[in-house]
Amino acid sequence: MDWFRLPGFGRDAVWLYSSAVIVALAGFVKIRQGVVNYTYTETYCYQSVRTNSLAQPYVNCFSVSPSGKFSKVFQAAEDTELAQNASPGFAMPGLWDGHGHLLQYGEFLNSVDLFGSTSMDDVRTRVRGYVSQQPGVGSKEEWVRGVGWDQMALGKMPTANDLAADKELKDLYIMLDRVDVHCIWVSQAVLNLLPNSIPDVPGGEIIREPGMGVFCDNAMDMVMALWPKPDNNKKQQFLKSAMGKLNEVGLVGMHDAGVMPDNLKLFQELAGNDDWTMRIYAMVECYERNTFCPDEVDRYTSPDGFLSIQSVKLFADGALGSWGSALIEPYTDRPDTSGSLLVNASELVYDTVAWANEGFQVNIHAIGDLANRYAMDAIITALRLLCPSEPLSACQSYHRFRIEHSQIIHPDDQARLHAVGIIPSIQPTHATSDMAYAEKRLGKERTAQEAYRMRSLLDAKPVLGSDFPVEPPNPFQGIYAAVTRRSPHTGKGSDDSPDGWHMEEALDLDQAIRGFTEGPAYGGFTKGKTGVIKPGAYADWIVLDAALESIDVEDLRSLKVRETWVGGKKVYSRDR
Repeated sequence: MDWFRLPGFGRDAVWLYSSAVIVALAGFVKIRQGVVNYTYTETYCYQSVRTNSLAQPYVNCFSVSPSGKFSKVFQAAEDTELAQNASPGFAMPGLWDGHGHLLQYGEFLNSVDLFGSTSMDDVRTRVRGYVSQQPGVGSKEEWVRGVGWDQMALGKMPTANDLAADKELKDLYIMLDRVDVHCIWVSQAVLNLLPNSIPDVPGGEIIREPGMGVFCDNAMDMVMALWPKPDNNKKQQFLKSAMGKLNEVGLVGMHDAGVMPDNLKLFQELAGNDDWTMRIYAMVECYERNTFCPDEVDRYTSPDGFLSIQSVKLFADGALGSWGSALIEPYTDRPDTSGSLLVNASELVYDTVAWANEGFQVNIHAIGDLANRYAMDAIITALRLLCPSEPLSACQSYHRFRIEHSQIIHPDDQARLHAVGIIPSIQPTHATSDMAYAEKRLGKERTAQEAYRMRSLLDAKPVLGSDFPVEPPNPFQGIYAAVTRRSPHTGKGSDDSPDGWHMEEALDLDQAIRGFTEGPAYGGFTKGKTGVIKPGAYADWIVLDAALESIDVEDLRSLKVRETWVGGKKVYSRDR
């Protein structure tokens, strides 16, 4: 540091560090949001601050260092200038989505929104409206993309002819994702690119009746290989628009559930730029799904915590809505099928062990009870090989392997999950969206004993999320669904009941909040750094108009965030 000499003293004068002057000057700084003190930290005070820390659950002020971390968390006395000049609003740790799809969400924001469509005419009208506003789209070089259709709402499985019924769409290249993104619906122009005779695909389904046009799970690959992928400039636009929308609903970070190696490289180039306003915990997905591709990726964590690549995504089965989730017993409403495994049991074990030996956390997509059983078999095998002389639960606490979705789990396998501590990654709004048909698919007994657990899995440290764009990314809607087991869109339970669906599995408000903060932190190896306001943690917080604990639970459905801060920087501010 520079030295400062007091005037009027001689050779033996007292010398002081220049920091003393800075301390003196700090007293003249106006106390408002962003007070500068002698270490150049900034202090923020609000009406109340929920910290998620057991030591100091609620305070009213915190300081942020130039490195973007909390340096001090404290309660300023009511008669102090800090407290009296506190900013309006109630702060809490920034929320995380434990399972989403970043690029796909950005693409969805720039494509046809089919969520809530109720008829073929409705779909055609939406597609036609999008095409009219996007010159050149629909060509062989740039297909029309969309997501959100559901055959349950449309009344039947759609076909290419249903798109061709509109003369403006007849010759366009169109590919529309089902609501769960486990099926695609394509136009005749796309079908014409495929061979005349298409054989069945293991782990997938080609819907042939009432006509061609829909491909599910592994059968999607043949079409996706033909789709002209967006270039990096367009991907960058997708990422920017996605992060902006996610910040708007109070998200400061997310676990990106399946990112291919070329996109991971793009992420590494962009992370830390001004437009990169989210912390991303990325799961590797190989170009060929359910394979081992260590030469194409490297483990990576950026110094500022904005990007982490240390996990991999594998897929055991498809989705319940399209009868693709793999069940032990046949579907109740389709006894001819038990769903589809996307990989056989031995391959799943091999991939899990291989990735674990490379130091990656393994996260397995599993919805049906058979898929969850095989996922647990693979994880337990890997743990036994990784830690031959330790209890499985101890080994699991280091590696934190996860099952993504964990939707339908046989009681025997629920016991294994508890015993080992396998982390369930759960999307509360999947329960409230699927409640309309889950019992039709599974039957009453299987639904009651196996499906959509939450409260009974709390000891396994569940990670909560939304699976956006399959569901809206708003975490407050997820919290609402977890607490009430009712749809955040309607406020109703199954069959428009005012009661929640299987309320024995509901969480309380505090548990739900921690599922969107502490859960992703533990499941993403950032415990103590994210999801909490305490010294040393990343300075990520949101500001609300009222404390969550004080509002009516129904208000969660329409709650608007006031501000979102990431790394000590404001990334979103609501128009007043």
